Amino acid sequence: MVLLVLLSCVDAAGAGNLPQVQSVPYVDLPRFMGQWYLIATIPTAFERDAWNAVQTYALQADGTILTSLSFHKSASDGPLKYIQAPAYVRAGSGNAIWAVRLFGPIKAQYVVAWLQFDYSMMIVARDARDYVWVFSRTPAVSEADWSAVRERVISLGYDISKLYEVPQTWAPK
Repeated sequence: MVLLVLLSCVDAAGAGNLPQVQSVPYVDLPRFMGQWYLIATIPTAFERDAWNAVQTYALQADGTILTSLSFHKSASDGPLKYIQAPAYVRAGSGNAIWAVRLFGPIKAQYVVAWLQFDYSMMIVARDARDYVWVFSRTPAVSEADWSAVRERVISLGYDISKLYEVPQTWAPK
C-alpha cells in the first residue's frame, strides 16, 4: 500500500517535459462498464507478476465508478489478489479522464488514451508515463491487434521494454 501512495504522490511530477496524454474524446460509460482482461501493463508494485488479471468497472448510482482488479500472483493457481477503488470522472473530459481514489484523499490519474471503436480493447495511460494498462474484452488478442496496440503504447511515449504481457491462462469451461 505504501507504494500505491507513492504512485499517487508522484502522479504528474514524473511527467517532466512530456506532453499530457491525450484522452479519447468520449467514453460511453454504460457501454464501457463490465469486465476487461489485462493483456499487458507497465505494472505498479501491486500488479507485478500478475496472471489472469481482470479489471471490472461498475457505474454507481452517485456517478462514481467502482473499479475492481483481481489476479493470481506468480502463476495461474497462485494466491488470489484483489483491490477495489472508487473512480471519479473529471467534469468536461467526455468521461475519459478519471481520478481513482487509492485510499483516503489520495487519487491517481487514469486516462482512457485509446479505445477501440467497438469497445473491445483500450489503453489506460498517465501523464507521468510510469504505468500503462492494455485491456481487452477477451483474454487473448490476435497478433495483428497486439502489434498495433504495442505501437500505440510507444506512440504515447512509453518505454516498451518495460511492458509486461500478463499471462491469461483460463481453463476451458
